[in-house]
Amino acid sequence: MTETYPAPVVATAGSADPAAPLVVLLHGRGSNERDILGLSGALPEGAAYAAVRAPITEGGGYAWFANRGIGRPVAESLAGTMAWFRTWLDGAAPAGRPVVLVGFSGGAAFAGGLLLSDPGRYAGAAILYGTLPFDAGVPVTPGLLDGTPVFVAQGEQDRVIPAELLDRTWQYLLGESSAATRSRRDPGGHGISARTLTELGSWIDELAAGAARTADRDAPEAPARA
Repeated sequence: MTETYPAPVVATAGSADPAAPLVVLLHGRGSNERDILGLSGALPEGAAYAAVRAPITEGGGYAWFANRGIGRPVAESLAGTMAWFRTWLDGAAPAGRPVVLVGFSGGAAFAGGLLLSDPGRYAGAAILYGTLPFDAGVPVTPGLLDGTPVFVAQGEQDRVIPAELLDRTWQYLLGESSAATRSRRDPGGHGISARTLTELGSWIDELAAGAARTADRDAPEAPARA
């Protein structure tokens, strides 16, 4: 039976330019779009930010997928919510507009699933204090993310995400995935540190600058005047 999800609820901030890079903020399990939109105040001003509410009601908040256990999505649920998200994204950011995914905790697993399913769709992805969705119906093959910008951050004392999933995520992104990965580990636990937020902002700035150079290079030349 196909699950029916509600229309996306989206909170926005930052640039209103429809050509500006779109940074999609994906909240953790049990949270909501307003909570994670607060990150935008510490991130680059030139980007547009869209915080999307996950489609599954969970307690007083929302979730991106049904779980088999912490950090272990049910494959069918993940496939359904990713299709729902892509329908929204294709309307919000037509092909050619750079899209960067930033996911925290459960949102990190969702961002990872989106990236692994279609690496060419995204300018980059940040996997913050979470795991990739291993054994959940998305490919995790060698070289899959060849050259794709990825930012991964973890807390050394994180007791929320299972240690084996954090380690597997770290090893894959810095090794066999072939992604262009920037990484950092904090001495803290399951929460975004000030240093991580600063580095995330620098990383987004670099992606935006790269996208602007690509757009300038690909723009048609103006006809010469007589």
